[in-house]
This record gives sequence, structure tokens and C-alpha cells, in this order.
Amino acid sequence: MATTSEELWLLLREVLTSQQETDRKFQETDRKFQETDRKFQETDRKFQETDRKFQESQAEADRRLRELDRRLGDLGGKWGLFVENQVAPACETIFAARGIPVHMVSQRVKKRQGGDTLEIDVLVVNAGHVVVVEVKSSLGVADVRDLLDDLGRFRTFFPEYADKTLHGAVAGIVFEEQADAYAYRQGLFVLAQAGESMQILNDEQFQPKAW
Repeated sequence: MATTSEELWLLLREVLTSQQETDRKFQETDRKFQETDRKFQETDRKFQETDRKFQESQAEADRRLRELDRRLGDLGGKWGLFVENQVAPACETIFAARGIPVHMVSQRVKKRQGGDTLEIDVLVVNAGHVVVVEVKSSLGVADVRDLLDDLGRFRTFFPEYADKTLHGAVAGIVFEEQADAYAYRQGLFVLAQAGESMQILNDEQFQPKAW
């Protein structure tokens, strides 16, 4: 059966219409892809903005922490000096009560030898004794061990006290990790705050170690 001219035109119109619909769908798909890409770019921009703000917040937090550490360090130094100023004058009476009369009390005594340094918080001296006092606002076991090490080196740095009996003492407002009991067992005097003054916690049976 022969195809008429009218049928050809109808067929051509269907093909063109189908092609136009296909083009329209392709354009719609392309538009959606572009919209999706735009949303991805917007999401990426927001992620970058969020990351930037996070980095800024982190930098600000780090800055504040550094400032806090600095202020705490300053406060700790001032507080430590305050405690030393409480301990030093009290040493005259509390050691005299234990049979160690005091002729001289010095604070922050520092001696250098070669490349090494030994610093004493409070140094108590009389005719026959010298007492090295480690002072901390908060005293821990590590601080006691540091003092024991310093006592072992003391005579090397201070040979002028070679003829004196050497004792050690720790003083604090707060004792951590039962540092006071540990110091007692090591033969050290333990000084603590009692009201507005300082007192020796060691009982009458205590015998201080001599270095």
C-alpha cells in the first residue's frame, strides 16, 4: 500500500514533535543539572564559610587559653610569693620551738655553679644548723622529691655551710597526694597554715633527717 503525501506529513510532524519533546526534556535535564551544580556550589560555599568561622573561633579560643595560662601563671607566681612571705617570718618561732634557734632567714636564695643553678625558697640558718624550706601554695609528691634532690646537691652549691647540720622542710597551703605524710616519712619538717600563722605538723617524736 502506497504512502500518501498527507501520511508523510503526519509522520514528519510526529517525528518533529517527538524531537522537540526530546529537546525539551534534554533542556529540562540540563537545567536541573545546572541547578544541582549551583546547589552544590552553594553548599560548598557554606561549608567553606562554616570552616572559616570554625577556624576563627578556634583561633580565638586558643588566644583566650593562652591569655588564661599567662594570667594563671602570674597569679601562681604572686600567690607563691605571698606564701613565702608568710612562711619566712614564721620560721623564727616555729623552729626555735623545736630546738633550732634561728639567727638568719633568707628568701629566694640562688646559687649558680657552672651551668647549673640551685634556688632555695627559704633558707634558715643558725650557729649549728641550716634548714632548706621548699614552699608551694599547693604541694605535691613531686615537689617533695625535688627538695630531696636539692638537699643532696646543697653542700656542693653552698660549701660555706659544710660545718652545719642540714635539714629539709616543706611548707604549703594545700597538700596533694598525701605529700605531707610522704615528706614526714622522708625525714622532712612539714609546715602548714593554721589560721593566719604557720605551724609544724610533725609530732614531738619526729626526728628530722640530717643530710
